[in-house]
Amino acid sequence: MSDETRGREDAAQDAEACAEALESLDRIALDELSLSDLAVDAQDEVREGTEDEGSDAKDASDEAEAEEDDSKDDVQSESASGEETALLGSLPADDSLTRELPGLGSAPAVDETIAMGDIPLPSVPSAREAEARHHKMSPKRRNLMVAGVVAAALVAGGAGYAAWNGYQQEQAAVAAVNAHTMMSVQIGVHAAGLDCSTGSKIPVQVSGQDSDGSSVSETLYVDEHGRGIKLLPGDYTLSIAGSPIAADGTIYTVPTTKAQVSVKSDGQDLSAQASFKLKVPSADTVTDDQIDAAAKYAEEGGASSAAVAKVLQQAATARRDAAVNAMSSREAQAARDADARHKATNLYQLDIPVEWYGKVATWQNGNTLCIYLASDSNTPIATLVAVRDGESFTPDKGDTVLGAASLGNGYTVYASGPVYPYVVPQTINGRTQDPVSTYPMDTAIELVELTTGNRYTYSQIKNVLVDKDGKADAATKLETDYLAQILMPSIKAQD
Repeated sequence: MSDETRGREDAAQDAEACAEALESLDRIALDELSLSDLAVDAQDEVREGTEDEGSDAKDASDEAEAEEDDSKDDVQSESASGEETALLGSLPADDSLTRELPGLGSAPAVDETIAMGDIPLPSVPSAREAEARHHKMSPKRRNLMVAGVVAAALVAGGAGYAAWNGYQQEQAAVAAVNAHTMMSVQIGVHAAGLDCSTGSKIPVQVSGQDSDGSSVSETLYVDEHGRGIKLLPGDYTLSIAGSPIAADGTIYTVPTTKAQVSVKSDGQDLSAQASFKLKVPSADTVTDDQIDAAAKYAEEGGASSAAVAKVLQQAATARRDAAVNAMSSREAQAARDADARHKATNLYQLDIPVEWYGKVATWQNGNTLCIYLASDSNTPIATLVAVRDGESFTPDKGDTVLGAASLGNGYTVYASGPVYPYVVPQTINGRTQDPVSTYPMDTAIELVELTTGNRYTYSQIKNVLVDKDGKADAATKLETDYLAQILMPSIKAQD
């Protein structure tokens, strides 16, 4: 049923209710209000009996006028059709505007041309006159007046109801229109380096139910700011369907999170309820399937055209291939470096520490391996010697045992060499400690860095770790601890 038809039916029902009310009031008034007239007449007779003698004449005159009015009312009640509608016509002549009021005389007739501001205010009747008028008014006339007031109230009430009903219908119409209006919403997204004006947009999977109760399942696209979704009001679940493709070919990791949202108004910001972060994986780990899926979404709506989607797919493939090639090159170089760092004798093998690689060189003699400074073959850092278990080992003059590693095959490898964190500063300071050699400042700094792993600067070694009395305990411990971490664990028995 349409709103217009419903409105006409409501108006017809209001009119019918009003007519029934008037009819009922008329019947009630004819039966009940006459009783109130009799009660009023009885009260008047009691009051009239207590009045003084001087007012009897006036009361008799009033009663005569009342009887005359009653006779007129009886004549008017005998007319079948005009008596109920002639409200003003049935008024007695004494009720006219020019009749005499007690003590006031006859009021002059009012000229219709007089301005509203010049109209004299009507005189207020006394209580006595009001009672007299009450007697003069017939029950039928009072019934009609009461019915008129009630009818006016019903009409006013009907008009108010009609206005409220119209407002309700208008609101319902607005709600119905909104329920079928697409609402723009914004979500939160973060994809580093993505510019959708040059790359593809982010595909968002939307599922749920709209305000009509219809199921929704579709893929929509948003830019890097999360704008681009339009939905009917309803409750939905949002998730990232696939990766966009940046202009440089970047492919993103698709988050697995889902968000529940309610769309209620246009321009609604859903960032607090739906926010997604797309991370950038290592390019060499991106697969062909990931690139193909991203290209598919780009072609279906993420890019401006299929041709643009194809270009972005090619960029993603090229970026991945370049990363794979670079990784392969690094792995090959690392293998070469590892091979170069790997050293072996008849009894043991080891790996030169990565921190030392490229800065040191080695020479080998039987089961003795010397690691020295690459720029100066006369500056050994550590010398490794295999000794049978149970035999003693004595380092060269000026050297200190820096560590030992048991091979488990009846031999132990000892590492010995100068304690450079102590020797170098002492030599430069001119101390007489029988130094192995004297060193230029650049060499001194490099030796300290190699034997301490850059955990201390040369100036810290010189000013803090070297005791003023010439003891080298602190410096020795520093170097032996470092070698125990980076060199000694790699010494193993030969296969």
